[in-house]
Amino acid sequence: MFRTLACIVAFSTLAFAQRGPAQPRTLDIYWIDVEGGAATLIVSPTGESLLVDTGFPGNADRDAQRIAQAVVTAGLSRIDHLVITHYHGDHVGGVPGLSKLVQIRNFYDHGDNTEPNGAAQFNAYVALAGNKRTILKAGDKMALGSVDLSIVSAAGKVIENRLERGFFANQCEGAEIKPEDKTENSQSVGFLLTYGKFSFLDVGDLTWDREMQLACPVNKIGEVSLFQATHHGFSNGQSGAPALIWSLRPQVVVVNNGARKGFSNGGFDTIAKIPGIEDIWQGHRGEINDAAHNTADEKIANLSAADDKGYWIKASIAADGSFTVTNARNNFSKSYTAR
Repeated sequence: MFRTLACIVAFSTLAFAQRGPAQPRTLDIYWIDVEGGAATLIVSPTGESLLVDTGFPGNADRDAQRIAQAVVTAGLSRIDHLVITHYHGDHVGGVPGLSKLVQIRNFYDHGDNTEPNGAAQFNAYVALAGNKRTILKAGDKMALGSVDLSIVSAAGKVIENRLERGFFANQCEGAEIKPEDKTENSQSVGFLLTYGKFSFLDVGDLTWDREMQLACPVNKIGEVSLFQATHHGFSNGQSGAPALIWSLRPQVVVVNNGARKGFSNGGFDTIAKIPGIEDIWQGHRGEINDAAHNTADEKIANLSAADDKGYWIKASIAADGSFTVTNARNNFSKSYTAR
């Protein structure tokens, strides 16, 4: 399969070269539909790739197959870096299947599993990662060419100090406090990606209590251009602390929800109340939501769980900070300018 992927990419590259001079590459982010799990593929302008999470196991390796197809679509022959945010099945479960389809060069995670019932999936992941595994800590840095990643959470910890960047609003007054969460969700690896004026925050399934640590008493992140909604759209109120979400002031939010997982009317309301928000894009129409609590159909990749085709959402970011989001289902796209 590695050879097949490489041949496809090589042929595509040759055909493109024959058409004329290459255009400057964008930074591309794909939200791959794994139906309520998570799989976010990032491709730098230099072609270096980073995949965050791998969706579910089983179902004839459906999620692994969808990720492998996205790899081909992105013009890649391998995954350079795989980050597993935490060890729940909808995030790490696809690793064994994916490793049979696509070469994975490096593995990153938060360290040991904290939930005994996830031992089998964790052990399978560790066996595959072998000596290519790196354990991340809050405050670590990664780079994909000119794209920088700052690790803002890992292993139940968040960064101690505010990042050195501007626009730090505060939404802490009267903020709801919730008890400490001790599930694997609370251990999630989270990162802030920056590329010129553009910024993207993905904190996996990080829980409300850790979100509050990032937001109060000091907003440690600052404002962002694009935000991937925590925990598939603030599932069951475990995530989605408004003190963080509203202080981030994202222009665009992408919700990698399932038809009946993650997103609720309350989650939609939290996002809709973000000061200055320009758009919401969804992986699925939220079938537990009423009509007023879904974004416009043109910005939803998959409209029905009964007829799910695995369509992705993609953001392409130019060096000047402008970015375009595209829905693979209907090719609808919209462009934005990073503040």
